[in-house]
Amino acid sequence: MGVLGSLCGWRLLDYKTEKYVLTRNWWVGALQRVLQLGILGYVIGWSLLLQKGYQEKDSDPRVSVITKLKGVSVAQMEALGSHVWDVADYTKPPQGENVFFLVTNFLATPEQVQGKCPEHPSVPLAPCLADEDCPAGETLSHSHGIKTGKCVPFNSSYQTCEIWGWCPVESGPVPRKPQLLESQNFTLLIKNSITFPKFNFLTANTLETRDGGYFKRCRYHAQASPLCPVFRVGDVVAAAGGDFEDLALLGGVVRIQITWDCDLDRPGSECQPRYSFWLQEKGHNFRAAVRWWRPPGREARSLFKLFGIRFEILVAGQAGKFSVISTGITLGTGMALLGAATFLCDLLLLYVDRQAPFYWGEKYEEVKIPPPFLLSLLPFPLLPSLPLPPPSSTFFPS
Repeated sequence: MGVLGSLCGWRLLDYKTEKYVLTRNWWVGALQRVLQLGILGYVIGWSLLLQKGYQEKDSDPRVSVITKLKGVSVAQMEALGSHVWDVADYTKPPQGENVFFLVTNFLATPEQVQGKCPEHPSVPLAPCLADEDCPAGETLSHSHGIKTGKCVPFNSSYQTCEIWGWCPVESGPVPRKPQLLESQNFTLLIKNSITFPKFNFLTANTLETRDGGYFKRCRYHAQASPLCPVFRVGDVVAAAGGDFEDLALLGGVVRIQITWDCDLDRPGSECQPRYSFWLQEKGHNFRAAVRWWRPPGREARSLFKLFGIRFEILVAGQAGKFSVISTGITLGTGMALLGAATFLCDLLLLYVDRQAPFYWGEKYEEVKIPPPFLLSLLPFPLLPSLPLPPPSSTFFPS
């Protein structure tokens, strides 16, 4: 009893029960109604209706993307003259991925072979005046080969260090206009299928049609033809906010976003994708080489510095379907918020209002219990006293 007595002395084991007190405080009452109306509007208007809180969600779909570019362009090359570029030439890597590179411009260095030649003057530490300026065996991160230790003429104006590598080195200027400007008229087919495993629902962005020529004729347009998965490359760049000729000169990165928001309480045919485009960055290039063997068994290659547009296709989506559990959770959250509004008003009334001591005394009342020795005499807890019946006036014969 010593420990329990101490705890009771500190009121740690006191029990408080609810007591409702009606107060004529208009500003607290008005605040409570405003909070209740706001919470009801949030739960019913926002959570249930706009955010569809009555639905179970699946935000982890399985997606598949297949791409295909089509088109032919012609470009002039110094050593080869007019050269036709088709799908195998202007698409890197091979088609089918959700990230690919469309070549729009290039710098060609044909007929390179392994040998000795002067380094390009634009390479750091390549210009020289004497052999001492070219340490043999030295190689730098921007050089095209290994220095041989000699200083040789590059042209009538410059002397540079001689290197061992692929010769002649890349030296031509970048074209001032895109050489594959016709690529803006190329078409891009994007096939996207998406599966929501939680609901066992599968759909795709292509129409189910027996017309084999449909995909050859249709072109995507946000208003006129939003369900066509065939895009004109120039239109995609324009929708992303870029100028195709400017972007095709030195390259860039364009992102295509496919978004699915499916309400499975409606027919599945109403689940359609939304496309958005934006220009991620300007300037993009890399180098590639085509190799072969020249008689008598000497390896040769043509080096291409390729400028173009890198397309990145991203897919995101979610699906929802009515669920009793989700509805109950949303409504339960609303009821808890209503209780929080009442709790806030109680705090204001008991601690902030000028009549707080009066309200405190009315809301909390301490119950006095009989002395302990009287309670120990009772075999059962105290019950409310009940009126005794009046004495009976009926007599029974003995």
